[in-house]
Amino acid sequence: MTALKSSLASPGMTPPLKPAQPADDERVGSTSRARQLFSRPEFASISGTVLVFAFFIITAGDSGMFNLDGVVNWMQVASYLGIIAIGACVLMIAGEFDLSIGSMIGFAGMMIAIPTVYFQWPLWAAIVFAFAGSMALGWLNGYIVIRTRLPSFIVTLAFLFILRGLTLALSIMFANRTIVSGVGELAAHDWLASLLFQGNVATGLFHWLGSHGWIAVLDDGSPLVKGIPKVIAWWLVLAAGAAFVLSRTRFGNWMFAVGGDANAAKNVGVPVRKVKISLFVFTAFCACLFATLQVCDIGSAAADRGMQKEFEAIIAAVIGGALLTGGYGSVVGACFGALIFGVVQIGITYTNINSDWFRVFLGVMLLIAVLFNNFVRSRVTESR
Repeated sequence: MTALKSSLASPGMTPPLKPAQPADDERVGSTSRARQLFSRPEFASISGTVLVFAFFIITAGDSGMFNLDGVVNWMQVASYLGIIAIGACVLMIAGEFDLSIGSMIGFAGMMIAIPTVYFQWPLWAAIVFAFAGSMALGWLNGYIVIRTRLPSFIVTLAFLFILRGLTLALSIMFANRTIVSGVGELAAHDWLASLLFQGNVATGLFHWLGSHGWIAVLDDGSPLVKGIPKVIAWWLVLAAGAAFVLSRTRFGNWMFAVGGDANAAKNVGVPVRKVKISLFVFTAFCACLFATLQVCDIGSAAADRGMQKEFEAIIAAVIGGALLTGGYGSVVGACFGALIFGVVQIGITYTNINSDWFRVFLGVMLLIAVLFNNFVRSRVTESR
């Protein structure tokens, strides 16, 4: 045995080949944490949020913007946009657009206010009617896109004008003006509206915090902030649910597959028609939810509600990492994009900056987000 070992180790013998190590195979090569972080679609929006917060902490940190009531103000703005940004984001991931979101908001508001005020419907019935009507219109949008194979941009642009025109015509027909009011008091006494769409949650907790001096209170001892507005609660619940579906379910995988290559997805058994039409319906649901919360909170519906909201929702989704070509995006990123919007819109009022610069800032943020996402994707693709 010793002789055999020495003969194998002699200079004239070729040593046996060692099996290749797993690390030598580029297919199993490790990826650095930095590259993993940069490849996340929501990285740009999270970075942008940090920069925006840093800017306003420096410029408006002592103005009350980050007091509890100030936080609730800009969180409400972010929540309204965040609700429709979630719908826009998942639809963009599937490779489609819905430019009728803003018009759907105004039309859904009229579907709630007109039956309630002029036909004495119970408010809960009008709300159910508005959701059913909005989701049916969303289904029609998706069906036309799938059936005709026309670009969703064109189909939903047509519905943008149709719904906006109907909203204006109906408001003039019934109210002889563009605003239908009188819903607020009804909402306070309606079981569905008061339960889900009006007021605050966690009011008991905020009263307890106020009684112990942990948050600001009014002269009568009641807390300055009564609770968490329901629009914020809806936004958080909707974001958590959509993020779970997108990242943890088969339907979420189908959404990415359809947006990446619809034909390839169809060939491997993905129900492309079902996925796209379902997402159009969900986007319409988000628009109606926005309208319902707004009508119950303000107490009226107006023909110009939701104006340009479709573009703001798309901006939030793109800032959040969604691509205009589909197949890539993040609900979490879209929510951070909406948060940037809310912080900037309200934060400007706490500074000496002219509010006319708000739209300029949004445009710059959109351009930077698109360029950054394109750069990151190209680098990640090259590395693979």
